[in-house]
Amino acid sequence: QLQLVESGGGLVQPGGSLRLSCAASGFTLDNYAIGWFRQAPGKEREGVSCISSIESSTNYADAVKGRFTISRDNAKNTVFLQMNSLKPEDTAVYSCAAGVVCGVYDYWGQGTQVTVSS
Repeated sequence: QLQLVESGGGLVQPGGSLRLSCAASGFTLDNYAIGWFRQAPGKEREGVSCISSIESSTNYADAVKGRFTISRDNAKNTVFLQMNSLKPEDTAVYSCAAGVVCGVYDYWGQGTQVTVSS
């Protein structure tokens, strides 16, 4: 069974950090581009970041540039999203997705809640 599972979400104060993980089972992540998305209550889902499969090139939404870093650990079959300097507006359910290229995804995880609040 092909599956993506996110973890690492939680409650953090403004200015704090979290590291999200996207772990795959049933397939090898290094053959796929992996994207991170988020959806806040009452808002549409938005792309946060993506890492390509071959060269591991990365891209970020303007709202998170300089604060978030996406990386992959092929030995662990996991992609990470390091989130620093978190703001209340980063509060959302964060999900990962896998596809052949960034922007076209075939598999989705269930998501993990991130809440930034004092």
